[in-house]
Amino acid sequence: MQVHNARMNFVLTDHAKKEALRRQIPLEWIESTLANPEQIISGTNRRKVLQSRVVADGKTYLVRLIIEDWHSPPVVVTAYRTSKIEKYWSRT
Repeated sequence: MQVHNARMNFVLTDHAKKEALRRQIPLEWIESTLANPEQIISGTNRRKVLQSRVVADGKTYLVRLIIEDWHSPPVVVTAYRTSKIEKYWSRT
């Protein structure tokens, strides 16, 4: 699924789309994390992990996007959210 909007252009793989739905991650969270990630961490196989904190239902979650940014447009491989922010938040 290729997504176009005024702010950005990216591809959401079928896997990422299914996981976002299953994990209750709105497209707006994906778009905002892609547009303005709080952190970018090196992943495996040249991939990057973009992450940002969001608040939903009075609770803070970390949204993590695994992307391949060498494609044009960038490809979101998968997306997930976690409440275990300390586990994934980079201090460096």
